[in-house]
Amino acid sequence: MTAVLCAVRGPGEAAVVRALTQVGRLSVARRCADLAELLSAAAAGLGRVVVVSADLPGLDREGVRHLHGSRAWVALLVDEAAGWDEERATRLGADVLVPADRPDAVAQAVGELAGRGERTADHPAPERPPVPEPPPVADHDRGHLVAVWGPTGAPGRTTVALGLAEALGDEGCLLVDADTYGGTVAATIGMLDEAPGIAAACRAAATGRLDRLALGALTPVVVPGVRVLSGISRPDRWPEVPAAHLEQVWAAARELDPWTVVDCGFCLERDEALSYDTRAPQRNGATISALTEADAVVVVGAADPIGLQRLVRGLMDLDDLVPGVRRFVVVTKVRAAVAGTRPADAVRDALSRYAGVEDPHLLGWDQSACDAAMLAGRLPGEAARGSALHRGLVDLAGALRTELAAGAAH
Repeated sequence: MTAVLCAVRGPGEAAVVRALTQVGRLSVARRCADLAELLSAAAAGLGRVVVVSADLPGLDREGVRHLHGSRAWVALLVDEAAGWDEERATRLGADVLVPADRPDAVAQAVGELAGRGERTADHPAPERPPVPEPPPVADHDRGHLVAVWGPTGAPGRTTVALGLAEALGDEGCLLVDADTYGGTVAATIGMLDEAPGIAAACRAAATGRLDRLALGALTPVVVPGVRVLSGISRPDRWPEVPAAHLEQVWAAARELDPWTVVDCGFCLERDEALSYDTRAPQRNGATISALTEADAVVVVGAADPIGLQRLVRGLMDLDDLVPGVRRFVVVTKVRAAVAGTRPADAVRDALSRYAGVEDPHLLGWDQSACDAAMLAGRLPGEAARGSALHRGLVDLAGALRTELAAGAAH
């Protein structure tokens, strides 16, 4: 006998329960009044299949993820008359979608899920029917996602992310600020009146409303070919950017533009205050989500002795988190004052000896270009086109194109 939890809204709830009880191997263990009761019952192991209305107040991707974490299958009841369609409901992550006005179909679907046994983390969800493709925003294959990450100490992650996005903009690039310790992308390029776009995107993803068209509406074009999804400037707002919702943001971003560049936070720690609860929000979840999803990671470190030491340790931490990921090591602020008379050779030798990195991309000290861009609130190439910094970032973008194109060919 398989226990079923019901959280069905409206006058059809009784009909759904009757239909379920008529299936011999099913029993309705609890009829839940709200999402909190449903999550608690699932966490207590009272049911192995959940039947829930798509319009249950508070239900979002995070809620479905919690139900899956309780090893329960999720059958979502959708009502087209209430504005729900199959595509939106699918984005919530449910295992099966059923019309709310067909109790017999609900019972059949739940019976099929019960026959699959207990849901586990590596238990694949049933295949879903294809959904209609929305009108294209850009004509391209599945886009590349590049995460820009580096250890603590302000090595220049945001400057590199801005320059990369600008250099890749001729094909179309979305720049995402996912730094949950205080994003600065918007302020750096003069978008001072912008509310956090990434928080709005996560809210849309939570309710299944985020697709490439919705994401496009949240990402203003700052220069031709470059869109920006602004980040949270106040660190205390990090819970608004949960990793579970970012999964849908990355998927929509890949459809929106050929390139997505994500400016990440510095911290990779998973052992946080609520680490005993693997389903609790995590401060570094946004960074870890971007790095896990990325096709390539640009690792940024500074050329001074402390910056190089942090970079070497950071590379080891990154390998532990995402082993085998394509990585491009970038060292900024290369100058004789901190690395000796031959700074480039000194940096290459240190990275080769201590981190096994043989081909780092070196960006020389170009304070005037950085100052000009910051003063004008512009991208590096706008304010100092042709500068050493700009040329280095263009070369880095070219290396990314070549490497990822070669990988796609194989």
